[in-house]
Amino acid sequence: MPAGGPPIVVTPDSAGWQFCGLRVLELRPGIAQTLPTGSAEMFVLPLAGELSVQVATTDGAAEETFDLAGRESVFSGVTDFAYVGRDSVLTLSSAAGAQVALPSARCTNRLPPLYGPAVGVPIEVRGAGPATRHVRNFGVPGAWDHANKLVCCELITPPGNWSSSPPHKHDMTEPCRVVNEEIYYYRIAGTDQVTPGRAGFGLHRTYTGPEHAAAGLTALDESFEVRDGDVVLIPYGYHGPCVAAPGYPMYYLNVLAGPGESRSMAFCDDPAHAWIRDTW
Repeated sequence: MPAGGPPIVVTPDSAGWQFCGLRVLELRPGIAQTLPTGSAEMFVLPLAGELSVQVATTDGAAEETFDLAGRESVFSGVTDFAYVGRDSVLTLSSAAGAQVALPSARCTNRLPPLYGPAVGVPIEVRGAGPATRHVRNFGVPGAWDHANKLVCCELITPPGNWSSSPPHKHDMTEPCRVVNEEIYYYRIAGTDQVTPGRAGFGLHRTYTGPEHAAAGLTALDESFEVRDGDVVLIPYGYHGPCVAAPGYPMYYLNVLAGPGESRSMAFCDDPAHAWIRDTW
């Protein structure tokens, strides 16, 4: 969702799967927006600007308010955030206006709302050489354990670099033991390297292997351009590598969830390219 663009709304029903969802909202100055979480837990993740989050459970058992300092843009650095459990009602507001992502996952248990400080977000440098990228692990197991299903991280790919490499999967096909649906939400920086814009672009690849055909899954073999605000859904199959065009830093928010009892980011590399990881 570029600034001023139409709201992004991905639900399990619209995606044709069971768990993952994403909304991206533009908050106009001084105008509050209220929405229920329903059967999903979610993070309130500022993309640009600061905002206030009021949370009330539908049964009136709890009420919290969080003031999120946010950030100038997703390319400025990490941000604070809030976790909100299922069966809650959110009221979001911003005095100066803000853009916010609401990644979500259907779950059965309700956890209380909780604030996540920016200083607590681990930053990982992953890969090497032209596959170097920077991962902000704000909502992954081990860094954030206050969630039932939802797993999230942010990733910055420098201009001209590759990420999601080696290509990997986390689906029901052998030898994977962890099943996760996944959403990629892309932002592309403009010429100032900070403000998102539509001039730059990246590339994304998703494909299947013989094990997917053996499982009766529809074959996928897609390589396509992604621009600022684009969303890519990964129901199954290998995904990656992704590449940022020279001159344009690329951001994406990963949203994952699946049927497992424990949250996990485990994956299986494409055997043809797994050797690359050993070179880092």
